[in-house]
Amino acid sequence: MSRKARKRARRHAFGVTEITDLASNARGVGHVDGKAVFVADTLPGEQVLFQPVKVRRDYEEADMVTLFSAATNRVTPECAHFGLCGGCALQHASPDAQLRFKQGQLVSALSRVGHVQAERELAPLVGARWGYRRRARLGVKYVPKKGGTLVGFRERGKPFIAELSRCEVLVPSVGTRLRDLAHMIDRLTIRERIPQIEVAAADNRVALVFRVLDEPSAADREVLAAFGTEYDFAIYLQPGNERTIAPLEGTAEPLYYTLPDFDARLYFLPNDFVQIHAGVNEAMVAAAIGHLDLQIEDTVLELFAGLGNFSVPLARSAGRVVTVEGEDGLVERARDNARANDCANIEAHVDNLFEPAAAPAWMPERVDKVLIDPPRSGAAEVMPLIAASGASRIVYCSCHPATLARDADTLVNQHGYRLVAAGVMDMFPHTAHIESMAVFER
Repeated sequence: MSRKARKRARRHAFGVTEITDLASNARGVGHVDGKAVFVADTLPGEQVLFQPVKVRRDYEEADMVTLFSAATNRVTPECAHFGLCGGCALQHASPDAQLRFKQGQLVSALSRVGHVQAERELAPLVGARWGYRRRARLGVKYVPKKGGTLVGFRERGKPFIAELSRCEVLVPSVGTRLRDLAHMIDRLTIRERIPQIEVAAADNRVALVFRVLDEPSAADREVLAAFGTEYDFAIYLQPGNERTIAPLEGTAEPLYYTLPDFDARLYFLPNDFVQIHAGVNEAMVAAAIGHLDLQIEDTVLELFAGLGNFSVPLARSAGRVVTVEGEDGLVERARDNARANDCANIEAHVDNLFEPAAAPAWMPERVDKVLIDPPRSGAAEVMPLIAASGASRIVYCSCHPATLARDADTLVNQHGYRLVAAGVMDMFPHTAHIESMAVFER
């Protein structure tokens, strides 16, 4: 039998395994004849019947067919589409089990990748577990065979848009109206030329940005406007790149969110990056400010500063805040937000932090504290600059444990910092995505 034939036969076979761990993508890990089997929607301690869906030399990916024994921390998923939709991976695990998984992944990455161990574990930062997601990109596809337009996330492991009636993690004003959105798009002449919708939920309004590959007709615009009025959505169109985003009609009301603990109101555009979970974001900002132990004479350096999510709170307690961000539009918003919040002690700079100069012009002569919130790729390029600044304390907010661990290795094992604390932030409940915070001291 050829190798391909053996693979085909194996995909039609069944097996039984006991799940002993969770992989980084939240699939259960079992073993059969010494070969790893990753089974979706399973938990450690469970025994399952599985069917392989992908067969490789060293491992298999599989779907669960029968659950013989359930773990004590298994719960019933809240969403009727769990398993079909690729948006969530852990709805079958209790909240405590999800947090233990994420903390375990963080500790493992720090040890395995960074060769470091935190002196203490930070309590997890948590918030609402449902209806929390205020930013999302929804796929759109007109599929006549399925009755019309589909609006939602991709199917798990597939490129197709899942047929969803609602989404339990999206803000309810959008998550409960996926079918209303779909039926509205069905009425448009350009229904086959709308590939996606960006959702941006502010404190004052929910914005929907429709990517349009063709110009909407006058009748289309009337339908879109009526839909926005009926459900109180601010409707935007995006005919080209992000710079082409504009309100459907006239001038839109500025979007904003607040950080009540710091008397801050931050304005943003529908395509700007803001943290997904409003409640966890508030907790994250407060925790970061607390860990920095700011004094009124401190000069704080903030890197990857965005539109001012941390900057304004930092400026409430520090004497001087120097921020750096690579996207000029976000820096413009950061300066506007500093003015709107009466923070004259914020200096916002534009620079590419992935290719910093050896002695950048924005670097203050004295740096007391550093706050860094980089993208998934981390901040390897600026680690030497941070270390050379002489900052006594660094707070690093991360959206990927492996790159945090790599950068922690640099700070601790090359530049003499201590990793005094680290813990997870549950910014994306029910998913395998892990956000974390680490505190370093010289």
